[in-house]
Amino acid sequence: MRRAAVQAFRAARRPGLRKLVRSRSNNFTPNHHNALTYRSIWTRKERSIAPLAASMQLRPLSIAVASSLVAGGAWLFATRSNSTQALDSVSNPVSHVRSSYVETKKGYAGSYYSVSQNAGLSKEELEKAAESTRKALFVGPEELYSATISGSGPLSKDTDDAGRKVLEMMTPEQVDRKLRRNEESYIVGRGNGVVRYDTAQLPSNDPIEDDHAEKIVEVPQSIAATEDGTASSDWMFWGVFDGHSGWTTSAKLRQVLISFVARELTETYQSALTDPTLTFPSSSAIDAAIKKGFVKLDHEIVHDAASHVLKVQSKRVAAEVLAPALSGSCALLSFYDTRSHELRVACTGDSRAVLGRRAASGKWTATALSEDQTGATASEMARLRREHPGEEYVTQNGRILGGLEPSRAFGDSLYKWSLETQERIKKSYFGRSPSPRCKTPPYVTAEPVVTTTKVQPENGDFVVMATDGLWEMLTNEEVVGLVGQWLEAQEKGVGVAANRSQGWLTSWFSGEKGLPVEASEKQDGKGGGQRAPIRQQQWGVQGKADARFVVEDKNAATHLIRNALGGKDRDMVCALLTLPSPYSRRYRDDLTVEVIFFGNKGEGSGNVERNKEASAAFSEAFKAKL
Repeated sequence: MRRAAVQAFRAARRPGLRKLVRSRSNNFTPNHHNALTYRSIWTRKERSIAPLAASMQLRPLSIAVASSLVAGGAWLFATRSNSTQALDSVSNPVSHVRSSYVETKKGYAGSYYSVSQNAGLSKEELEKAAESTRKALFVGPEELYSATISGSGPLSKDTDDAGRKVLEMMTPEQVDRKLRRNEESYIVGRGNGVVRYDTAQLPSNDPIEDDHAEKIVEVPQSIAATEDGTASSDWMFWGVFDGHSGWTTSAKLRQVLISFVARELTETYQSALTDPTLTFPSSSAIDAAIKKGFVKLDHEIVHDAASHVLKVQSKRVAAEVLAPALSGSCALLSFYDTRSHELRVACTGDSRAVLGRRAASGKWTATALSEDQTGATASEMARLRREHPGEEYVTQNGRILGGLEPSRAFGDSLYKWSLETQERIKKSYFGRSPSPRCKTPPYVTAEPVVTTTKVQPENGDFVVMATDGLWEMLTNEEVVGLVGQWLEAQEKGVGVAANRSQGWLTSWFSGEKGLPVEASEKQDGKGGGQRAPIRQQQWGVQGKADARFVVEDKNAATHLIRNALGGKDRDMVCALLTLPSPYSRRYRDDLTVEVIFFGNKGEGSGNVERNKEASAAFSEAFKAKL
């Protein structure tokens, strides 16, 4: 076996085999005497990618995720000899490490394994242990490789000879656990148009910088009038918050943003009750209340905090109070009024909401309910130039002052504080010097753009809200089509036990093959303020939906995350989830997804119940969302 391993290594060094290993269309499998295994999963030809407008600045990645199996293991020499001397040499085997290499374009990728102490094992048991194969991941500064390794012991090295980090790749079972670790699902039995919502998160940063919040508020007639004489109506809120430069701002939004908005809405609705000509507030008044809640909170985070710490002159207080101001966060908040069936989406930043609605054809249509707000969005560029005339670098390379990508955000005080305040904070506590391009702040605002949509619960509308990590990977149409595909699978019982939690499933399914979604006239990245899914280009993703996507999850949000990371391509999904922070950030962002299902077939129990089959198991007691 040692001889076979040496022969395979020599063969791999021949030009013909090197060409074969690099090829996408060819596979090489040595005979059964050879412990090395070479198999090409997927290789993308190197090509230049033009920088996309309104996209983040990409590193010049040279390969695709999980691009090829480029190395194999070597066998432990465990064969017996007829001579007594040979028998003595294996009677007390010790830990043994070997490595073999296959030449790649960027150097050598090694496959490392160790065989642990095996005293007392028979020859057959030793060979069985050596024949077991696993996968490893090689992480370079701008490249990612996978490799097959032999043996059952731990990896012997954490870097290969080319300086790449070596990791043992997660198994599909481990991937499933990681994907479902933060999923939640709730059955809404309020009978007011919402029947269920699912949420899921997957970190890339450590700690995760995304956050989310959900709240259902029962509003009595003394605050908001009702049309049918009922004693109360519901205000339902869902929010996703995409933090950057830290997690503190998004955490602050999770804690208080809904409360700030609900307080302003309460005043607006109560004011309308006192006016006999109104009864209900106007649409513009409701929009203004939502905007006021956003702006008030941001003023507290940025300006009130600065005033406070400059008065108290305490570094401990400053470190705590200024944290949400120095980091930043986008915010996407949906507000559904069950009386009017109107859904308002307030967007600050580049998170996105998309409506899925059944068309006459039986397929779904995707309608964006928000516009990505970055330094490359045409409307935002025009606003900034209007507010800061004569400043050439107010936006550069799709970023504010060449630095911050979202043009609207909470926190990000260095783009909002006056130059005087920035200098005082720096002198008294900490912070960076103002950018030389910062002349007339503020450049960034937390005021959202609000859209209003009349929801059709009877037609089974649904809304997907997600941070930009999802939209970097999937188009609006793919996201809506994937939820439609998931709904059909639930109706057919794929991966879902038939129980009462399926009572909300009505009128959402059809018999179409592939993704059941209508093509959009405005493709993502070519209009409508929507950016293209840049990760598909980075990873070299190709193929039709039938070949790419899969239904394996009971939670719709988890289903979207799985398919965003590769779907049917198990090796890609495993590779992307194996990567630890900060390496993972080169290939994917934090992911937070919420899917809200509307309908009139709720159970009407008046409760909001946790859907256990689509939620991660928690040891602590469940806290009600109502």
